[in-house]
Amino acid sequence: MTIKATLRISWLAGVALIAASPVLAPLALADVKAGVDAWSRGDYAKAIAEWKAPADRGDSDALFNLGQAYKLGRGVPVDLAKAEDLFGKAAAKGHIQAADNYGLLLFQRGEQSRAMPYIKAASDRGDPRSQYLLGLAHFNGDNVAKDWVRAYALVSLAQQAGLAQAAPALSQMDKYIPLDQRQQSVNLASQLASAAQATRERQIAAADLGTTLPAAATAAASAAVPARVASAAALPGRVAGTAAAAAAAVRPAPVSPDAAVAIAERIAGTDSPRTAGADFARPQTPAAVTAAPTPAPAPARVAAAQPQAKPPAAARPAATPATAAPAPAVASNGAWRVQLGAFGVPANAEAMWNRVKARPEIAGRTKLLVPAGKIAKLQAGGFASQADAQSACSRLSAAGFTCLPVRN
Repeated sequence: MTIKATLRISWLAGVALIAASPVLAPLALADVKAGVDAWSRGDYAKAIAEWKAPADRGDSDALFNLGQAYKLGRGVPVDLAKAEDLFGKAAAKGHIQAADNYGLLLFQRGEQSRAMPYIKAASDRGDPRSQYLLGLAHFNGDNVAKDWVRAYALVSLAQQAGLAQAAPALSQMDKYIPLDQRQQSVNLASQLASAAQATRERQIAAADLGTTLPAAATAAASAAVPARVASAAALPGRVAGTAAAAAAAVRPAPVSPDAAVAIAERIAGTDSPRTAGADFARPQTPAAVTAAPTPAPAPARVAAAQPQAKPPAAARPAATPATAAPAPAVASNGAWRVQLGAFGVPANAEAMWNRVKARPEIAGRTKLLVPAGKIAKLQAGGFASQADAQSACSRLSAAGFTCLPVRN
């Protein structure tokens, strides 16, 4: 199965997302605020009535809020074409959330080339929906350079942010991307996370000041972490056939455009207008902005045509009972470790450690928090060999945990 026909994405540097947000007139701002208040009370008709006038005057928040109403079908019938038009107008005025939704709607109806600038720009500032889609594009080589290190890093960031579809995609990638490339992606993911944070801060500051970000500002964030272009010769030898056949064989599970967008929107695509207004430039940042490229649990979910539907329990590989796996011999000075995630919030790392520390694969191992920019990688040390670390990771992955062998 391939995703070439269904997730062919080419995400170039975007222009609309780096345009400045205009300074709102006091009356327009008051109208938008009144509409947000009405929406919060559930009075959708009143909210829409409040937003129409400022939207006609070109207020980006009002345009975005009306777009959300038409997308969600609140107070008006669902009309994705109308929502797309409104999001496009708001995006042209520098509304970040509108630009994100605009790109997804373009993608959903097959306008991938037009969607690319918005997805790329959103990925550059850390949006997990776009990181996932852009990662698949780099994995497949669809309209962007085939770059498995970058692909694994991007999809790992999306997975750590909570995007459900990213985990089975990583599980598919694990079958084809060599271990050394997955290890390289750990550092790249850290760089991408740091660059995304800097981009978000610049855009928030620009919105607060009502200034325009130059086009070079967003491009610089991407250029700071140069892409690795994977040639056909770089494809691992274990993938049978020619380079072209290998490229076709390594695509994760088929996902329709509608399904891909639906999955993506589970993270941030259905933000209600009540979160807009003066704070429209502040996308919600996940509690842990992390960078660990980790194998994913439940690979059977990859084959689901509609990823949002929960597969029957029988379709999942059985979790290995803790008692079935003998505890490995602990080598206190072993040269290998297993990485259990990368966390921007220390409490999240501690919670993960508490979940795994009693398991036979981890019991008696040394807990390590390795700094990597603004995040910390949670690792368990003391594995004597790569084979020991890989064996532990295999059992942990089967039990539903993420894990990656790394050398000291």
